[in-house]
Amino acid sequence: MTTPPHPFASVPPPAPLRVVVADDNPVVRAGLTALLTGHEDITVVAEAADGREACEAARAHRPDVVLLDVRMPGVDGISALPYLVRIASVVMLTYSGESEIVREALRRGAGGYLVHGEFTADQLAAAIRDIGEGRPHFTPTAAGALLSQLRQDPRPTGTLPDGLGAARATNAPPNGLDLPHIPPSPTSAENLSQLQPGVARSSSGWTGGRPVAPDRSRYRLSAREAEIMDLIASGMTNQQIAATCFISEKTVKNHINRIFAKLHSTSRSEAAAKWLGTAPGSGRGVG
Repeated sequence: MTTPPHPFASVPPPAPLRVVVADDNPVVRAGLTALLTGHEDITVVAEAADGREACEAARAHRPDVVLLDVRMPGVDGISALPYLVRIASVVMLTYSGESEIVREALRRGAGGYLVHGEFTADQLAAAIRDIGEGRPHFTPTAAGALLSQLRQDPRPTGTLPDGLGAARATNAPPNGLDLPHIPPSPTSAENLSQLQPGVARSSSGWTGGRPVAPDRSRYRLSAREAEIMDLIASGMTNQQIAATCFISEKTVKNHINRIFAKLHSTSRSEAAAKWLGTAPGSGRGVG
């Protein structure tokens, strides 16, 4: 007679989550792969340097999750996103936490949004597990940007059940609220991709209902210097910047010295004000 299996017999572990890492910076890609490889339940099956390579890798390897950068040359992450979500769950991993970018990424199907410098290696792995199982995951900056954007958008989202949202004022129309016309959102699939090279820029004013990015071309910062200046403006310390960019603190200090010279600044606060366009006379022309 066959002996039935013991109820506490060991169950084989589930197959590891298969991940594609897409980032145009080879050092960042290598660092992310090394971090994730240390977890037995996660396997990096491919790396990609831009959105096109990410799509090709996803088609070839059929991953569970794609870790996708926003800003990449050629085909950026936002443009590739609608194609990738047909194959795998996608989590954005980037330096940009602007509300328009976060909202557009979610509209195009992203399951989560992580901002560099706001998570540990274990938290990154936990985010990938969440996304792989269909649970959304956001780091604080992305969650705050999304919440801020939602609060700024007064458009009704649909019809509420009876009794919810009913006006209580005595002078309210009996058949609902007489809402003013709300123009369409300035964010769209077309104009968002046009933001891409400067996607991490902060606004210094408004025109035509949308933010105006400060003019930073006069500073002549390299791509790495601009990246570090964004992190300085976000309030990161040298140690945090070094960890985020996978470089030494000495290298960070060397970059900052060159940045201060180009921005004619003597402090982080002065440089940040010029970079964000909040300093008097900054951000609206070459001077």
